Amino acid sequence: MNLMYPQIVTGADLLRGIVKLDELAPLLQQRGASSAAIVNSKLYGVRSFSKMLSKYGIRPVIGLSVKVSIEDKDLLLYVYAKNQLGFSNLMKMSSAISTREEENLPLSWLHAYREGCWVICALTDSSWAAHRTAEIVQQLVEAQADQSTFIGIGRPGGAKHAEEDRMIELAGECKLQIAACHETRFLHAEDFPSYEVATAIRKGYKLNDPQKPPNRFRQAYLPQAHELSEWFHDHPEWLLLTTEILSACQVNISNQDFQLPTFPIPAGRTAISVLTEKCQKGLQSRFQQLPAEYAKRLNYELEIIEQMGFTDYFLIVEDYVRYAKNEKILVGPGRGSSAGSLVAFALGITEVDPIHYGLLFERFLNPERVTMPDIDIDFADNRRTEVVNYVADTYGKQHAAQIITFGTLSTKAVARSIARALDFTPEEVRFMSNELSSGRSFKDTVQQSRKLQDWISVDPRRALWQQSAERLEDLPRNASTHAAGVVLSTDPLVNFVPLQIGTEEVFLTQWAMKDVEEAGLLKMDFLGLRNLTLLDRIRSMVQYNKKLEIDFESIPLDDRATYNLFKTGDTTGIFQFESPGMRRALQTIHPDNFNDLYSVNALYRPGPMEFIPLYSRRKNGQEPTTYEIPELQPILAETYGIIIYQEQIMKIAVEIAGFTLAEADLLRRAISKKNQQVLEKERQHFIAGATKKGFDHAKANNVYNLIVKFADYGFPKSHAVAYTLISYRLAFFKANEPTYFYAAYLSSLTGSKDKMMELIREIKAKGMEIHPPSVTNSRYSHTVEGNAIRLGLGAIKGVTFAFYQQLAIARENQQWSSMFDMAIALGADHFTEKTLIPLIKAGALDGFGETRAVLLASIDAAQSHALYIGDDALSEQFKFNSHPKYNPGGTMDRLTVLAFERDTLGFYLSEHPIEELKRNAADLIQPISSLLDLRPGAKVKCMGIILSIKRIRTKKGEAMAFLTLQDETEEVSCTVFPKLYAQISVHLNENQFVQLAGTIDYRNHAVQVIIDQMTPLSTNEKE
Repeated sequence: MNLMYPQIVTGADLLRGIVKLDELAPLLQQRGASSAAIVNSKLYGVRSFSKMLSKYGIRPVIGLSVKVSIEDKDLLLYVYAKNQLGFSNLMKMSSAISTREEENLPLSWLHAYREGCWVICALTDSSWAAHRTAEIVQQLVEAQADQSTFIGIGRPGGAKHAEEDRMIELAGECKLQIAACHETRFLHAEDFPSYEVATAIRKGYKLNDPQKPPNRFRQAYLPQAHELSEWFHDHPEWLLLTTEILSACQVNISNQDFQLPTFPIPAGRTAISVLTEKCQKGLQSRFQQLPAEYAKRLNYELEIIEQMGFTDYFLIVEDYVRYAKNEKILVGPGRGSSAGSLVAFALGITEVDPIHYGLLFERFLNPERVTMPDIDIDFADNRRTEVVNYVADTYGKQHAAQIITFGTLSTKAVARSIARALDFTPEEVRFMSNELSSGRSFKDTVQQSRKLQDWISVDPRRALWQQSAERLEDLPRNASTHAAGVVLSTDPLVNFVPLQIGTEEVFLTQWAMKDVEEAGLLKMDFLGLRNLTLLDRIRSMVQYNKKLEIDFESIPLDDRATYNLFKTGDTTGIFQFESPGMRRALQTIHPDNFNDLYSVNALYRPGPMEFIPLYSRRKNGQEPTTYEIPELQPILAETYGIIIYQEQIMKIAVEIAGFTLAEADLLRRAISKKNQQVLEKERQHFIAGATKKGFDHAKANNVYNLIVKFADYGFPKSHAVAYTLISYRLAFFKANEPTYFYAAYLSSLTGSKDKMMELIREIKAKGMEIHPPSVTNSRYSHTVEGNAIRLGLGAIKGVTFAFYQQLAIARENQQWSSMFDMAIALGADHFTEKTLIPLIKAGALDGFGETRAVLLASIDAAQSHALYIGDDALSEQFKFNSHPKYNPGGTMDRLTVLAFERDTLGFYLSEHPIEELKRNAADLIQPISSLLDLRPGAKVKCMGIILSIKRIRTKKGEAMAFLTLQDETEEVSCTVFPKLYAQISVHLNENQFVQLAGTIDYRNHAVQVIIDQMTPLSTNEKE
C-alpha cells in the first residue's frame, strides 16, 4: 500500500494547524509517502503546499474542509479536487464559505460546485453527533449511482469511535464506501502542547482557565505507516480506498498566463485608437505645438504598448487616475520606472516629462523582456480607499479585489502571545521581552543567552513557553489587507483565485501577492502616501483662507527660498530629506537646482553615498570633472562624471557599444545579478560593439569595468525625479507659506508626542506664534489665523470628532462670552465633565477670561444652568434675567497648569516649565541645543526635566543610570556613574526638574553628558 496522508491542516490556516511545509515535505519524503492532501478551512497556502511537496517528489492533493449546512446543522466534509474543474469548483466553494457571515456552505451550493470533486463525510467528527442518519447522508449523495461521495471514519491514536458500528451500518444503508480518515494538525505527538497553546492564542483563552473548551486533537499528529496499519488493521480496505481516492486526484497548480483585463470601448472603436486620441489630447494641453521629438517618441511607445498587449492596461490606469483627480484626490507625480513613459505623462498618470529629464521608456517596458507593466500610483493616504471602491464599482465587485497579507508570529510577537496564553506575570513578560532580540530567531536567541536558559530551567511553564515559541514562530496568525495591492480581471476573479470578505465591500483574495501573480492576475498598486495627504491639507488651507487655487504642476522649480531651505538642511517635515545624514549631504552639496536635488536623493543610499563628497567638490568647482573617454561627457555631465542612474548605464551601452535601448536594459539587469559567466559574456558583447564603433579595445574594457562598478549603485532616475517633486513641493510651502506648512504638519503628527514637541520648538525658534486650542475659534485640526497657528481641538486627548461636530453646530452664528453660554448652546447632554475637563486643562476655555482653576470648579454650576435654562416651562423673560456666577476656584500653581497642558496636549504650550527656572537661576545655564556642537571634554551646566530613566548594574554589580534630559530647546542623553548615583538616586525620578553640571562625551556618534553634579529643582509660581 502506498503511504498517503489524507487530511493535513497546515500552519497557513491561521493556527488551526501548526504544520510547517519546510518540515513536512522532507519528513514525508523520509517516510516514503507518495501523496498528501491539504484540507485547510480556506484555500490558504495551497500553492505553497503544492510547490513544496512537488519539489520533494510527493504528489500534492488539494482539498478543503467544508462545513456544509443541512437542516441548520454545520457538518464537516472533506472535499478534494479530482481535476482542474474540481480545483476551480474548490475555489468557488472556499469563496462562498468565506464571503458568508456564517462561514458555512449551503447544501444546494455544494451540489452546484461539486463536479470534479470527491466528497468524504467525516462522520467521526463531533459536528456529526446526533446527525448520523441515513436521511442526512442521503441529502449529500448527488445521485443514485453516486461514486464521488464516501463515508469517512477516523481512529486517532487507534481509538475507535463509540458509534463506529452505527457508521458502518449507515454506509451500508446508503450504499457508500468507507474511507480511512486522519487529520494531521501537528507533526509529532510531542507537539500537542504547542498546538494547544496555538489554539488558546487563536481563541483568546488562557490555558489555566478551568472553563476552557476541551481540545479533541491530542492525537492529530502525522502517524508512521505502521501506526496507520495498526489503527485500521481490521479494515485495511478503508486505507486502500483512501489511497485510491488520493491517487485519482490530478491537479496542476502551475504558473498561469496573465489574464489581462479589458477596458470598455465605445462601439466602432479600438483600444489603441482611444489610447492614441487620449495621448494626443494630453500632449496638446501641455504644448501649443507638439515638438517632433515628442510626436516620434509617442508613436514609438504606442507601437510597443500595442505590440505587447498592454493597451487596455494603460486605459484602465488612466481611468482611475482621472477619477481621483476629478474628485480632488491628490495623486502623486509618478513612481518607479513608469515615469519614463511619455504615454503615462500624456495621459496624466505621471507629471514628469521623460524627454525633458532624459528618462527611458525601455527602463519601464522592454519589448525584448516581456513582463507585466507595473504602474504604481500614490494617492493621499486618507482617500486611497475611494479610488479602490471606484475600481470595484466600475468593473464590478466580482472583477476587482484587494490582496490579502498575513501577519506572522515574529520572535517577540510569538513570545508575548504565548506568555499571555500561559498567564505569565507582568514581571515575567518584562524580563523575557528585554532579553529577546528582534534580529535573530527565538531558538538562536535562547541558545545564545545564558540568562534566558537559567530563567527557563526553573519553571515547567517556561519550558512549555520555549517549546511552543520554537514551534509557532513565523506561522501566520492573522489576515489583513495589503497596503497597496489590487487585482482586476475581465472574467470573474473567482475563476482564478479564491475570495473572502474584505473591507469597504471590496473582496479580498485568499492568496497573497506572489500567489496571485502566479495565478495570472494583473496586480496594481494603489499606495497611500502620507506626504500627499500633507500636501493636500496645505493646499486646502491656503485655498480656504486665501481663496487661491493651487496647481502643484505650476509651482516653479527655481524658487530661491526653497533651495536656501535645502542648502541649510532646514528639512524637518520634508519627505526623504529629514534624516541627519541627508541634512549633512544637503549642506555639503548646496543644491541650487532641481537636478542637484534629485541627484542628492539618489546618492543618499548605502554605497553611492561615498560619492557625495566627490559630487560636492566637482559641483562647487573645487575639483575638475573628468571622464574615462570624452564620449561619456554628454551622458555624465549632469552628475559631474559620476554614474548615479540606471538610465546612464543604458545610455553608455547605446552610445559606446551600439546597443539598442532594449538590449541596454537587458545588460543593466544582467550585470546587476553579478553572475560571473554572464558578466564575461556581456563584456565580450560590449567590447565587440564598442570596437565596431571605433573605440579602442582597452578603453572599451575600462568603460565596461566602470559600468560593472556602478551597476549596484545605479538608481532609477525616473523614480528619483518623480519622488523628489513631492519633496520639493513640500519644501516650497515650508519656505513660502511656513504657517500653513507647520499647521498641516502638526496635524499629521497628532499622537506622536516627541515629534510634536520637536516641531513646536522649531516653530517657536522661527518666531512664529502658536495659539492654544479654543472652543470658539478652533476647528478639529490645526489652522492658520493671520500669521499664527491655532491648535485644533482634535489635539486634546479625550476630545472626539463627534464632540467637535456637536460643538461646531452649537457655536454656529453665536458669540459665547462665558462657559455658561457654551453650556446652554451645547446642552447638558454634550456639556459633560468628561469632555470639559480636558478642554479646560488644555486652555481651550481661556478666552472666557477666567482662570483654569475657576473654570474647573464651575463645571457643575454650568451644567445645572444648562439644565435650568433648557427647561421649556421657563419663560423667555426668566431666562433673560438669569445671571449665573462662576464658583471660586482658588489658585493653581504654574507647574500644575503646565503639567495639565502636557497631559492633555502631549507637550508644553504656554512655555516649558524649565524656562521659569532658568530665569531665576543664579548660574549661567546653557540651552541643551547648544551642547550638541561641543567637543568631548567640554564642561557644561544645564537644566531640564528627566523624561526617562534606565537603571542598570555594572559587571561589578554597582548601580548606575542613563537618563534623557529635556529643556525647551532639545533633549540630551546623560550618564550617571555609580559613585554619583549612590548620592543622588533618590532624586532620579521621571518628570523631576534638575540642574546639573557635567562633561561632554560621545557615545555611538551621539553627544551625551557625563553628570558630575545634580540638584533637584521645584517651581511654585501660581496661575
